[in-house]
Amino acid sequence: MGKRTPEYKPLLYTTTMRNPARLKFMLYVLSKYEGTIMSDDLATCICGDTIRYGLYRPTKIPDSVKEKWSSSSKGEFSDYMLTDDEVRIILENNPQKHKEAGFAWGWPSRFATIYDLTKEMGLAYFANNEPIEISELGKHLLASIKIEADETNSVIVAEVCHPEYEQQVFMLAMAKSQRRNPFVRVLNDNVPLVLLLQVICLLKKDIRQNGAGISRKELPLLIFWKDNDAQALYRRIVKLREEYGYNPSDETIVDICINEIMEGNFKSFKVASIVDEYPDEFIRKMRLTGLISMRGAGRFLDINSYEKSKVDYILKNYSNYLHFDDEREYFNYMASLDHRLIKIASQQASINKNENLLKEWLNVYSWSAIKKELVNLSSKSVTTDRVLKLLSAPTRLEFLTALAIKNKLPDVRVIPNYCCDDTGLPTSTAGGNKGDIECFEQKYGILVEVTMAQGRTQTMMEIWPIERHLDDFLKSQEAQCIFVAPSIYSDSKQQINYVAYNSNGEKIIRPYTISELIDYLENYNVLYDNSIKSLSDSSEMVEYTENLLSLYSEMSILDVVKSLISKFGEEYSLMKQKDWYTITREYIIKRTRKYKISDNEPIFWNMAAENLQ
Repeated sequence: MGKRTPEYKPLLYTTTMRNPARLKFMLYVLSKYEGTIMSDDLATCICGDTIRYGLYRPTKIPDSVKEKWSSSSKGEFSDYMLTDDEVRIILENNPQKHKEAGFAWGWPSRFATIYDLTKEMGLAYFANNEPIEISELGKHLLASIKIEADETNSVIVAEVCHPEYEQQVFMLAMAKSQRRNPFVRVLNDNVPLVLLLQVICLLKKDIRQNGAGISRKELPLLIFWKDNDAQALYRRIVKLREEYGYNPSDETIVDICINEIMEGNFKSFKVASIVDEYPDEFIRKMRLTGLISMRGAGRFLDINSYEKSKVDYILKNYSNYLHFDDEREYFNYMASLDHRLIKIASQQASINKNENLLKEWLNVYSWSAIKKELVNLSSKSVTTDRVLKLLSAPTRLEFLTALAIKNKLPDVRVIPNYCCDDTGLPTSTAGGNKGDIECFEQKYGILVEVTMAQGRTQTMMEIWPIERHLDDFLKSQEAQCIFVAPSIYSDSKQQINYVAYNSNGEKIIRPYTISELIDYLENYNVLYDNSIKSLSDSSEMVEYTENLLSLYSEMSILDVVKSLISKFGEEYSLMKQKDWYTITREYIIKRTRKYKISDNEPIFWNMAAENLQ
């Protein structure tokens, strides 16, 4: 089969790249075979392993596999590994009608389509009759995750422990990635990230423009652009703005892309693809670098000012690039780590600055909008929000949870630990060495930990790290933890109870499903739960009750309840009337030794005291 004639094409991403979070996990599977000589049989075997871990999920599967895959989503590890028999059945029942150059028809060629992007991005190299190689860049990506695969019990547990490494890998890959390269048969000649940065810089230097960067509406021009002439693209965007402002019609954009840039040689297209789908995918990939901010509620792309030093370095060192005709030479170019770029530190915003940025997002998202998006995450429904859909589900959950708390409890200090751009929009989740969100309410601290994980993964990789984070948090103030997930696995609840028991109640982790957290925030006015299970847990309440009943004769249990609520109700605002009744009645029965006392019956307190003596 001969190679296709190169042609000009819009910038599209493969199916694999549409879920870039998948790459590190797939690289983990491939790394198990590092050094092994590639063959068609090995390619089929690796496909089998990719299926075994749940990263590739064919449609024709036995019921036992449906059960194992039911607690996880496509593009991520399953909670359970498949058996050899299950893998064999799936391979046999799902023959692949596919052919890729260098590999046999069927599953070997499917392997190439699944893993080719790791090659193009410089993460791993493979070719028939050559050993599989994981590059320096690939190993840096692998260092971002911790995988525990218990083959005896068929359990898989994955944790992203260094999200900053993943961001660095995408930044390096995108800074080098050329449209025209030996792996892709296109004539377009530019580095999309570099072209984007150059055009934004030119637009921002032009005092006639708005200073906010490039509009989402204008992105299709860059996506279709044929060469690396940033000046020409900048001038075309300026002309577009002069004629149509910042809101040209979809038809105008399509006409420029197809008839002007492509000179009418682009055969098939959908308007929605050109003006919505292609730009959305482009933005997702550019934001993976951490270099790009969204402004105007998602209408403009701009340079993240926190990363200006990195941007300057990339423009200086990667604007002029060599062309490669040899796959191996291009791979070697992509595969190397630029340690100087990695070492450039990001500008760190103050805590007050990040808090203020979070408040500004509350001008964009009302409580009803936040609630709707949290419900979407809980049900794994797709969001249509132009900003939120650019965030991965775990990152989105951290962001929305921080917004939800700040919206309903404005007096609580909310300090997210996720990496964010200069607008406060997250670029990745919080790192594995600290809690997700730190909240402060009067003298109390509340550590908020969120996860999209469910099933065994939730139990094995979330609870123990949460306990460590809470240990650190408790060193500086009274604190507890709120744990949020779409659902709370039964084993997670048991572990949480064990943590409380083992610490004599000092380490409190409060588990909430997403829907329960919404309900809590709508019904309570404090975040820290200082409610008590027994009146004896509060020496202040005991003293107050003793004095009360010593001074006033013939008070009933209900009278004491009313008095305690009046005195301590505001301090213990999470306690409901029935909670006050329960702890009061329990204490008085224990104190008087009168087990059948009625709620309205007078309490003879002095007599009780004498009897106790």
